Amino acid sequence: MDFSLFYFANDSQAVQRDRYQLLLDGARFADDNDFTAVWTPERHFHPFGGLYPNPAVTGAALATITERVQIRAGSVVAPLHHPLRIAEEWSVVDNLSGGRVGLSFASGWHATDFALRPENYADRRQRTVEYIDQVRRLWRGEPVECVDGVGKTCELAAYPRPVRAELPVWLTSAGGVETFRNAGRAGVGVLTHLLGQEPSELAGKIAAYREEIAARPDADGWPGHVVLMVHTFLADDEDTARAVVREPLRDYLRSSLNLLLGSQLDGKRRVDPAALAPEDVDFIVDRSFDRYFDDGGLLGTVSKVDKMVERFAALGVDEIACLIDFGIPAGTVLAGLPHLNRLRSRHAHVPAAAR
Repeated sequence: MDFSLFYFANDSQAVQRDRYQLLLDGARFADDNDFTAVWTPERHFHPFGGLYPNPAVTGAALATITERVQIRAGSVVAPLHHPLRIAEEWSVVDNLSGGRVGLSFASGWHATDFALRPENYADRRQRTVEYIDQVRRLWRGEPVECVDGVGKTCELAAYPRPVRAELPVWLTSAGGVETFRNAGRAGVGVLTHLLGQEPSELAGKIAAYREEIAARPDADGWPGHVVLMVHTFLADDEDTARAVVREPLRDYLRSSLNLLLGSQLDGKRRVDPAALAPEDVDFIVDRSFDRYFDDGGLLGTVSKVDKMVERFAALGVDEIACLIDFGIPAGTVLAGLPHLNRLRSRHAHVPAAAR
């Protein structure tokens, strides 16, 4: 099992200084301790995830302070950008890092984000698939066909040329099995999470993904790559861990409700969080906290979460992306990272056949 760090901070608290201390110091720790990657997201127009409006910017910062760890986007919301812009921005990061870039692409979570490119909202999923193909071709040095400012068709290539010959790519899924299948058909990895899906459901989706990968004529034995994002904090004892994470995780879950329940799908909300009574919100948050602490994250002690790592491996997960910035003070999170490194060391060499 590979281990990486994942950032998706709730920025609703008015912190004036050192907002990126945890990102930078955590990346240095990951770099020094054989973690696989550091992932930063893309979010817009909401305090949830508000520290990260552009993963290319944070990726560039991490590239200059690390030497070995992979620098990844989790995710680039593809329909909000032109493929040329994606390829060129990340080629800069690839050059700064000496060839350590990888990208997961997402189709977008909220209609408000598409204030940046409203024309792409209706067919955002198809756009994402098309843009992945174009970015990969641009990365290899191939030109793509574009239309210029006077309506003339032209072919353009991306500059600067990246260091890495082939761009590692994932497709981000909130749980839809068709997204898993699309990732398999495209021959890319999958980045997913347990928000809104049970581990037992995830196993079937990973199996569907592997089927599509195996059916590709150019698979050449590659089984694909599944990354699972989970909330993570480890301490010396379980009571301490629960006390540390309880309020920050509850606040994080409460802040995310507007996105998880209130996301606009084709202009319609699934559930309007504002219509929920306060006691209903508290009930949802409390149940979610209990679920995540007991069965949905790496929360507690190394010995407790050992079984979770084995369970994730049995589902077909190849890499755990540890979400560490969900509201715990930065110093407390950084002090707990040696526990996470112990967990990583215990599982770093699990044979692939055991998965």
